Parts: sequence; C-alpha cells; structure tokens
Amino acid sequence: MSSSESEIDDASDVETEQLAQAAINGNRGNEESAEEPEDEKKEEEEQVSWEELGLVDTLCQACRALKWKVPSKIQREAIPLALNGKDIIGLAETGSGKTAAFALPILQALLDNPQRYFAVVLTPTRELAYQISEQFEALGTMIGVKCCVVVGGMDLVAQALQLARKPHIIIATPGRLVDHLENTKGFGLKALKYLVMDEADRILNMDFEVEVNKILRVIPRERRTFLFSATMTKKVKKLERASLRDPVKVEVSSKYQTVDKLLQYYIFIPAKYKDVYLVHILNELAGNSFMIFCSTCNNTVRTALMLRALGLAAVPLHGQMTQNKRLAALNKFKSQTRQILISTDVASRGLDIPHVDVVLNLDIPMHSKDYIHRVGRTARAGRAGQAITFVTQYDVELYQRIEHLLSKKLPEYKCEEDEVMALQERVAEAQRTARMEQKDIEERKASKGAKGKRGAATAAGSDDDDTEQFNGARKRLKTGKQGNKRKPRR
Repeated sequence: MSSSESEIDDASDVETEQLAQAAINGNRGNEESAEEPEDEKKEEEEQVSWEELGLVDTLCQACRALKWKVPSKIQREAIPLALNGKDIIGLAETGSGKTAAFALPILQALLDNPQRYFAVVLTPTRELAYQISEQFEALGTMIGVKCCVVVGGMDLVAQALQLARKPHIIIATPGRLVDHLENTKGFGLKALKYLVMDEADRILNMDFEVEVNKILRVIPRERRTFLFSATMTKKVKKLERASLRDPVKVEVSSKYQTVDKLLQYYIFIPAKYKDVYLVHILNELAGNSFMIFCSTCNNTVRTALMLRALGLAAVPLHGQMTQNKRLAALNKFKSQTRQILISTDVASRGLDIPHVDVVLNLDIPMHSKDYIHRVGRTARAGRAGQAITFVTQYDVELYQRIEHLLSKKLPEYKCEEDEVMALQERVAEAQRTARMEQKDIEERKASKGAKGKRGAATAAGSDDDDTEQFNGARKRLKTGKQGNKRKPRR
C-alpha cells in the first residue's frame, strides 16, 4: 500500500480513480502496520464453512448452489445465535447478506417443526418484498417452502386466495398485511413463530408505526423476532423494547459506513446545468449500468423522457406507477435490456441488482442516512462500484451533513467544462421535448379521469407510467395537430 501511495505522489497527471482511492484509504494510512494481522484474521474467518454455523446439509447445499462459498460477516455472527433461539438486532452495511442471515435460521426451524403461517417478514417497499420472496424460494427449493407476497398495488382477492392456501412464509408490507388481518376471513397469525423486520428503521420512518403496533397485538408473544438494517434510529430502539425479548445485538458496522470498494465522488455545479452534466457523465462512462436517484416522481419521469429524447435507453421507477409497471421497469433493468434506471428513494433500500456499476445522486437526499442506502445499490457482495453526487449551490448544507456522517471528505469528480458545455444545445432541445411529452401524459391522464369508471379501466391498462411509447410517433402526431406552425424534425 505504501508503494502505491508513493506512485500517487510522484505522478504528475493524477487519475481521478487514484485520487478517490487515496481519499478512501486516507483515514487508514496510519494503520498500515496493523494490516497484515487483519488479513490473517480475515483468512481465518473465511475458513468458517456453512456446516460450522450449525446449518443442516440441505441448506448448505442450497447456499453452494447459489454460489455462496463462505458466509459473510453478518451471517457468521447472526446465524448461530438465531439457531440457538435468540432474538436478534442485526446492523450491517448494505450488500452484506442480511437477507440470508435471517432466512437460513427460519428455514432450518421450519424443517424441524413444519407448520403453515410459520414466519412473517415485514419490508418497507414492495420491490424488496418480491426480492426477499425470491431468496426464500431459492434457498428453500429442496425443502418445498411455500411463500406468499402481500403488498399494496396488487389485487386483494388474489392475495386472499394465496393466503387461503396457507403458505409457510409471508413477506408483506405492513399496511396490506393489516388489511388482510382485518378483512380476510379465516386469516390469522395466532400460531406465528418468527417475525422479521427488514430495513426496520425505514418501516418506522415511513409512519408504519400504527400498522406495526396492530400486527404486534395480534401475533403471539412467544415468538422469535429479528430486526435488520444498515442504519439504526431512535425509533428502532423504542421498538426493541416493544417486541424483543433479551435481544442480542449483532453489529458488523457500528458507525455509518460504505464499503471499501466503492469509489465516491461529488461534483459541484450550477443548478441550471445539472442535466447537461448528467448527460456528459453518462456519455463519459458509457457501457456501464446506471442507477440515477431523483427526489420526486415528477423529476424521474422528466429525466427519463429527456434522456430518451437523446437516444439513451432509460426507465423510470417511482411510487405513482402501478405495481405491475414498477415490476416491469425493474425487470427491464435487471435483465439489462435497459442500462439506466431513474428512481425515487423507493429503490434505495435493499434491492440487490448485481450489475449496477454507477450510482448517480442527481438530487441530493434530504436525509443523509438515505445516502448510505442509495450508494449501497452498487459495490455489493465484494464487487467494485462508483457513486457520484451532484451538489448545486442550494445543496451545500445537505452535502456537508453527508460528509459529517461518513466522517471523511469525498474527492471531486473532474469534468472538462468545455466538453460539458458543448452538449448544452442538444440537452436544451431534449428538455423542451420532455416538457411537451410530460404535459401530453398529464393531459391524457386528466381526460381519462374525467371519463369516470370506463376511463379509469383504460387508464389502469395504459402505459403512461412507463412513458416509453411517448417517443417519436406521439411527437409527430402532436406537431401534426398544430398545423404548419412548426415543421416536424427529420
């Protein structure tokens, strides 16, 4: 490490990546002498196998089938305690394998004591619920585990039919689970053995507290409870008292931190040129897979339309889309048919998309803890990744809070201003096109709303949320309607 530092000092033209790496490693410069023993410790830790954690052969084979060679740190610490019947509060950085840390003990307990409605996993977002369900099913294929996802935005009756089949594991968002507990006949959780809250701090921050309290009232006190999150808040501490019995705290990262293989930068720019810089960075890092975070649903759609007008394949994902459209957008990005996903914070928690190379914070997060979750979408499970945060003249205070939380200064992402400004005219034209198309979408939604039930039925089946069909043909139709005022572009 010292040799690489001297190379950085000697280099006349320092590359940005080296600068970032130096900044990330800067805090640990004084600890170089202690690194070797740490490496030895890591090697010793990595020699722990799945069997040594106390898991049965069937589950160990399932882990290996998923190409998980050895347990991660949170798994090494949490699984043995969970198998001994302890309540757990798990705190670990994003991408460290928290889902398997609670899924494996639950599946092992289910093998020992097969029962319907065995466990409930509460998650803050619908997409995360589907992802956890997939992981349970992948780990439990050999034992025939039955899962049911109960989230808002999907048909209540279809979900009630699924629940009537009495699955082993229910993965739910709190609001919809309460709906079923209150309204679905024959559905109850009186025999529940395990309750898990994944991203527990977010469940409470999103004002689910009332729903969570209702759920806690109808489930048995004699149960195991697991809380998992990358960031803990005071509200979670309050919940500890309400629902856990003699919990064991498994803390892999005590302070808020991001993984070492993540290169983090900021870029300080005037607010009016934000889109121009975004397009420049997307062109400069072309070939990578991007997640772009915006603060509002409106801005995600606007940015997606603008990038499409420039020929960049982008899909929006936000809370005002129907659930089917949200899943479709996510699947397009996961299958790599689209390279750019533009999202609100609905996708900042828990989603595991291995191929994300770069996270761009187009709008800086209002809560600095959300920054840790956003950038945690890349550099997962030992991979490398990049995160760039756009800081305008209005965001300085919010950005300083993030640096304070991370306890380090981030390096600046260098851009050639002349190259960026060369794109200004093309981006301005794309912004104008996006505004027209967004207005068109809003008008269509308003007219459908006015048509009453028939209009609502067609709106439910429309593709307005995804906005992909608004390129090209619709633009020409619109210009055609306006007569000869403006010639259509060729």
